[in-house]
Amino acid sequence: MSSFLVEGNARLSGSITPQGAKNEALQVISAVLLSEETIIIRNIPDILDVRRLIQLLKGLGVTVEALSKNDYSFNASTIDLDYLASADYQKEAQKIRGSVMLMGPLLARFGKAFLPKPGGDKIGRRRLDTHFIGFQKLGASFQYNAEEDKYYLDGSALKGDFIHMEEISVTGTANVVMAAVLAEGTTKIYNAACEPYLQQLCSMLNGMGAQISGIASNLLTIEGVERLGGTEHRVLPDMIEIGSFIGLAAMTASELTIKDVSLPHLGIIPSTFQKLGIQMEFRGDDIHIPAQDHYEIQNFIDGSILTVYDAPWPGFTPDLISILLVTAIQAKGSILVHQKMFESRLFFVDKLIDMGAQIILCDPHRATVIGLDRKFPLRGISMSSPDIRAGVSLLIAALSAKGHSTIHNISQIDRGYENIDGRLNALGANIQRINAES
Repeated sequence: MSSFLVEGNARLSGSITPQGAKNEALQVISAVLLSEETIIIRNIPDILDVRRLIQLLKGLGVTVEALSKNDYSFNASTIDLDYLASADYQKEAQKIRGSVMLMGPLLARFGKAFLPKPGGDKIGRRRLDTHFIGFQKLGASFQYNAEEDKYYLDGSALKGDFIHMEEISVTGTANVVMAAVLAEGTTKIYNAACEPYLQQLCSMLNGMGAQISGIASNLLTIEGVERLGGTEHRVLPDMIEIGSFIGLAAMTASELTIKDVSLPHLGIIPSTFQKLGIQMEFRGDDIHIPAQDHYEIQNFIDGSILTVYDAPWPGFTPDLISILLVTAIQAKGSILVHQKMFESRLFFVDKLIDMGAQIILCDPHRATVIGLDRKFPLRGISMSSPDIRAGVSLLIAALSAKGHSTIHNISQIDRGYENIDGRLNALGANIQRINAES
């Protein structure tokens, strides 16, 4: 198990360009299974989850060619469905939750799909009912083997239908969209997720010949087509990494410029961090954050404590709740952070408390942060990363702390952030990667 040794009291400076969006990349890479023609996808992040998904595609027979470090071509003209039953596929698919998005394309094009229960972050219960209910509405039959924790789908003749999603699931919507594009007739998906990742997936599918309307709304209409062709697509910059860099700049009183952020796709992310008192300058498509010795949390108009909570898009994304919480530690004032969607995502705050943060964990979903206003620095400790976003939150805390910190289980961070240690070291951080002995 690899670790980071982090030197605190970091003051960073310079410019950094965000990687391609992890969550979008996992969706659009899965979608290449829908076509026999070549598909080129650019700005793919070089992260562990993406590498694992690409390996699964290669096992299925997809021809994958690296055009450059972050650009790939995919050709899925020849697929080996027997690989789905292999021990290798079962082992590898369990390592990544994104593998669930292979089911929609496989079902649409080949009429069947199989998946062992996927892995991923340990942030609470993340059920897959929404995916399978959507597939069943399209005419697929579904079986779950509880003893083996495996899912089976059969749907040789999918037909469009009206689907009211029982939860606004991004991956659930993506999966059902990918299944519906080749189904006979019209599919309407109501209460659909409308995150930029979903918008990008739908735009890519339309570029392949799909007929999807209502993009960016919660009502998608899909006219099924007989086949899809090739296309070229570019992945958006990762909004979660952008938010992470905003929080990092504030916590370490650093001056940073975040380049090429695709500002129109960031929604309320910048304004939510501005509620913590973080100054920003928008320079074209860049965000410049000046060094701030102090930043003060706003109150509501009536003087009550600020509450920030996650919500489906265009609300504040749950993936940045951990980052926002750690950023508030050195602000002036107090804030209530309400993580509504995942009941275990705030459990990493005990490590922040050990570092000297003043945080009250009210329950599994809510935490009150009493800002230190830099009167007391955090202290370096040894800790372990429980999930991707908590891991980077701990890294931000460690960079701002006094002394050295050790962060174990950094494979969680590598799942979602490309070469984060090297890129931050280029800005003045001192992060050493310690690889465990085999």
